[in-house]
Amino acid sequence: MATNTPDYELYYWPTIQGRGEFVRLILEAAGAAYRDVGREPDGPAAIQEVLEGLEGRQPPAFAPPVLKADGATYAQTANICQLLGRRHGLAGQSDRDLYRVNQLQLTVHDCLTEAHDTHHPISVAEYYEDQREAAARRAAFFVEERIPKFVGHFDEVLSYTDGPFLLGDSLSYGDLSLFQLLEGLNYAFPEAFRRATEARDHLPALRAGVADVEGVAEYLESDRRIPFNEKGIFRHYPELDLSG
Repeated sequence: MATNTPDYELYYWPTIQGRGEFVRLILEAAGAAYRDVGREPDGPAAIQEVLEGLEGRQPPAFAPPVLKADGATYAQTANICQLLGRRHGLAGQSDRDLYRVNQLQLTVHDCLTEAHDTHHPISVAEYYEDQREAAARRAAFFVEERIPKFVGHFDEVLSYTDGPFLLGDSLSYGDLSLFQLLEGLNYAFPEAFRRATEARDHLPALRAGVADVEGVAEYLESDRRIPFNEKGIFRHYPELDLSG
């Protein structure tokens, strides 16, 4: 959502969903006004500036995404998501809720890292084509063991609520992040994801519930939602989506 007086500035790469998408989904669900700076004409230079600490005025961030709010900058995806969740009523009503949501958020990012490492198991500085053999070995374990374990855990967590969300009928930023993870796994490993989720009762309700949230639904249908592609975290290489 772009306006002349944005509440936030998001600094992230302009051609991929990546980790920035977890932040975008919260901003859209909250109806917050923000600039997606990386997608503007001077985006690359602006991203470099924020990584250098806004010309020495603030400590530098290690890597995007970076969120600028109230004159300060914040980095690390899970940290930004918690900040926005608390600001916009998407973190529950109590400390217990806050920590439960953050617990799941961190587990989502554990899975995210493992998904990325299926296509870059050796070095992020090398192309996938340069590490195919290692990627095949890493992906085999991920699709056979780790995807079922992760989605099984998320489904079990959801079984403890009256649903469809982690806190019952109250949307949280953790639901938005889990939605993005599930969408990404479905894109990158459609066959393995189908097998892992076919007996899960609660994940489909969460995916449908998040996709139906007013701000999210509009965003998913807009050109602001960058399509999944083979440059981001979730990449569909058919040879890695083993049929088992």
